[in-house]
Amino acid sequence: MNASAKVELILRTLENLYPSPPIPLRHQDPFTLLVAVVLSAQCTDVRVNQVTPALFALASTPAQMAALPVAQIQSLIRPCGLAPQKAKALNGLSQLICQRHQGQVPRTLEELEALPGVGHKTAQVVVAQAFGEPAFPVDTHIYRLAWRWGLSSGKSVLQTEKDLKRLFPQERWNHLHLQIIYFGRQHCPARGHDPHRCPLCSQVGRRELFKG
Repeated sequence: MNASAKVELILRTLENLYPSPPIPLRHQDPFTLLVAVVLSAQCTDVRVNQVTPALFALASTPAQMAALPVAQIQSLIRPCGLAPQKAKALNGLSQLICQRHQGQVPRTLEELEALPGVGHKTAQVVVAQAFGEPAFPVDTHIYRLAWRWGLSSGKSVLQTEKDLKRLFPQERWNHLHLQIIYFGRQHCPARGHDPHRCPLCSQVGRRELFKG
């Protein structure tokens, strides 16, 4: 299967399975999405969605989160894991949003990545899902599937992002990264995966399409 045929098959299959993939983290605006994505590091979306209602009841804006004691944030988010680091990050990023950005979540990757606790993937999720800017956040599911499908070498997350952006049209990135996440969870798990029964692994094989 050549590159264009493989890409077309993947796009067609995912569009049929997930024509309107919802954003898995519940949120009301860019700030609550940013908070939820920070909490999702090494934690499931289900757990984050269980924790955020109580947190947002007390602090759903940068000003409110900045005013909340770090110890109180930590107590509220403890089930998400890494609570001390995440609580400090949430309080710190909220203060900087108030000080540097007039209380509004910044819209660029550079400004987002300058905030405490906000890495490249988190920033990409926010610009894609909150602001509709083209981005291709690579989480563990996308990283795994890109390698299984021969779309990337798997040398690094950044290399996988670069490979996927090269292969797929930009106008599909925001939609596609959610589709791949749902497919990975439901059809192509890390453990117990049967490639012969997988709707895509059974067809695309592992013939590499990446460069280098």
